[in-house]
Amino acid sequence: MKFLPLVVSLLVLAGCASGPRLDTSHPSVNHDSRVQFVVVHYTSASLERSLSLLTHGEVSAHYLIGDDKDATIYKLVDENRRAWHAGESEWQGRTWLNSSSIGIEIVNPGYVDTPTGRLWYPYSEAQVQALIALLKDITRRNEINPANIIGHSDIAPNRKLDPGPLFPWKRLAQAGLGVWPDERAVALQQAAYAAQLPSASWFQAELARLGYPTPRTGEWDVATHQVLAAFQMRYRPTRFDGAPDAQSAAILRVLNQTK
Repeated sequence: MKFLPLVVSLLVLAGCASGPRLDTSHPSVNHDSRVQFVVVHYTSASLERSLSLLTHGEVSAHYLIGDDKDATIYKLVDENRRAWHAGESEWQGRTWLNSSSIGIEIVNPGYVDTPTGRLWYPYSEAQVQALIALLKDITRRNEINPANIIGHSDIAPNRKLDPGPLFPWKRLAQAGLGVWPDERAVALQQAAYAAQLPSASWFQAELARLGYPTPRTGEWDVATHQVLAAFQMRYRPTRFDGAPDAQSAAILRVLNQTK
């Protein structure tokens, strides 16, 4: 009998450790996934170095797609946890996207500067196939709008270039994983804008409407050129110098009309 108080105490502690009793008989229908975006990056490093940095460095990502022949997909962080891949970022007015996004890194060197210009490294077919399969799975499970698959350069245009101009945005859109402008509609709009190019204010408003973190100064300042360059790199990768032109204006207009 002398052990009874001890047994009671242990039972009380056990009950406290398990937490309070919860009645789950009235689940709310008003909710959605905390994850709203998927952000795609390239690593600028080898597979070995990428794994080291993403698992023991100051940055992380939920997934890493390797550059081996099978494009192995490494799960590094559980989707329910926040990974440190986006940094200072903004999209559609939402900032610091680490808290609301899943990060995917792809092993790719990025680019190399040569005497004849900058050369970008392509993604392998295996990597593209692996990425499409992974994105389809992530967006389905988290009910993510495919338009919310974005690049690091989209959310941080003043400091990031990944996933670069060779990233297959058009192919992803054809697979139902993103948006791409109708080329015939762009051609019609381009003819109109060739006669009179819209103002800096117009470009800033349209870029912001699409989601880009854009200054609203009404001037062609450095930041606005950088945002336009990021937009061009994604939707017109043959030239992404940040200079306003009729084709860029037409692509912007068509994308925003079809949102």
